Amino acid sequence: MSPLADPNSPMASSTQSVSSDERVAALRARIDEALPAVVDGRSPASLYDAVEHVLRAGGKRVRPVLLLLVAQSYGTSVDRALPAALAVEVFHNFTLVHDDLMDEDDERRGGATVHAKWNPGTAILAGDLMMGLSYDLLGQVEGTDAEALYAVYHPMVERLCAGQALDASFETDDAVTVEAYLDMIDRKTGALLSAAFELGSVIGGAPSPERDRLGTAGRLVGRAFQIQDDLLDLTADDEAWGRGVGGDLVQGKKTFLTLRALERAEGAEHDWFARLVTDGGLPRDDVPEARERMADLGIFEEAREAVHTYTEKAHDHLHLLPETAAAETLHWLLDRLQARGH
Repeated sequence: MSPLADPNSPMASSTQSVSSDERVAALRARIDEALPAVVDGRSPASLYDAVEHVLRAGGKRVRPVLLLLVAQSYGTSVDRALPAALAVEVFHNFTLVHDDLMDEDDERRGGATVHAKWNPGTAILAGDLMMGLSYDLLGQVEGTDAEALYAVYHPMVERLCAGQALDASFETDDAVTVEAYLDMIDRKTGALLSAAFELGSVIGGAPSPERDRLGTAGRLVGRAFQIQDDLLDLTADDEAWGRGVGGDLVQGKKTFLTLRALERAEGAEHDWFARLVTDGGLPRDDVPEARERMADLGIFEEAREAVHTYTEKAHDHLHLLPETAAAETLHWLLDRLQARGH
């Protein structure tokens, strides 16, 4: 087994020559290689081709990598933790398939979404199947009580679905607060990230108090991750972002930035931003002016500070991990996530 596969092995001394960047890249490659095999050779093609299309579409693989790094920090090999890592990634992609359908988005990761390439019925079935596959994968983890894993997984599913429902309800709610938005993030985005941290600790054999703290770290990472997404929607490079900058403003989405702008702006300034709610979004031509107004209000600075604060709080919870190369990489990855440009 290579040092990348197990940084806590007797070969651990050689991991000093392996950078965190290389370690994460190796884990992502392992996940990318294993995902399509989840449905390889299954039929009917009308269903499984759609699932394979999603699993081959790429992505950051943040959740499975985080799970693997936590498990490795406790001395667990990638081989043993990999089924759980695949489970959370398959589940994450299930949520994207249904999310795209609910939002009527026709493109994801530079390719057609399932309902656009096939039809809405196939998207529903493919998502349902992927959710079931994730449960099956989680049960394949060897050397760990499956009930302990499902005790983390079941509540996650409920919280995430509740978060998705809250997010949808915000579209017609004119009185959404930043606090309500953060609560929604804790469910829709934070639930699966929290579960990834906690599942890695369960597989690694961590004591219960440490599992709870790692779950909290995942929730904090979820807040930082989503607010960074909100920020990038207005500040990213168009080509790197992969979709038009300012799309949230055009669609009238309630994000950390738009809600803080509505809370902070006064008088005519508030009326200008209120069109996000009253008109269901801003004209595309108004996006540059919205960026300038938000910058003048200090919204971007506040969002960046929030991302930094939540990331630092997550780091604080991760200091309980054994001092290993995997734990060091985990800290490195959190810093990269808050500095990402897409």
